[in-house]
Amino acid sequence: MLTRIDHIGIACHDLDTTVEFYRATYGFEVFHTEVNEEQGVREAMLKINETSDGGASYLQLLEPTREDSAVGKWLAKNGEGVHHIAFGTADVDADSEDIRGKGVRVLYDEPRRGSMGSRITFLHPKDCHGVLTELVTSAPVESPEH
Repeated sequence: MLTRIDHIGIACHDLDTTVEFYRATYGFEVFHTEVNEEQGVREAMLKINETSDGGASYLQLLEPTREDSAVGKWLAKNGEGVHHIAFGTADVDADSEDIRGKGVRVLYDEPRRGSMGSRITFLHPKDCHGVLTELVTSAPVESPEH
């Protein structure tokens, strides 16, 4: 079952400049950064709020590290802007299979590694009214040691 909006992915040409815009304009701070070589992106996650299921909602800013990446191709065609929406789920495997059974194309046969150790898959935008949709199971939150 989908439990929240996990994040909204925004494609950008210059990650540092875009981060600074969101920091200066809205006061959002970077929660996490990483380079995902498999997906060909450098990203920053800006935490917006905590959620009742223990997760959070983020803006994910994405700068392609290579032109042939999915985000690089999308950015060249569409310019900067909203790339995808991601919904959080406790079980990306079960939910993607359930959604596949309803006739929606799931882009990965098996979920892949996403930001912050999450497991992800994408749904085809043509089956989702033009919206590239991601399903995300967050990595387990480690409890702080006392």
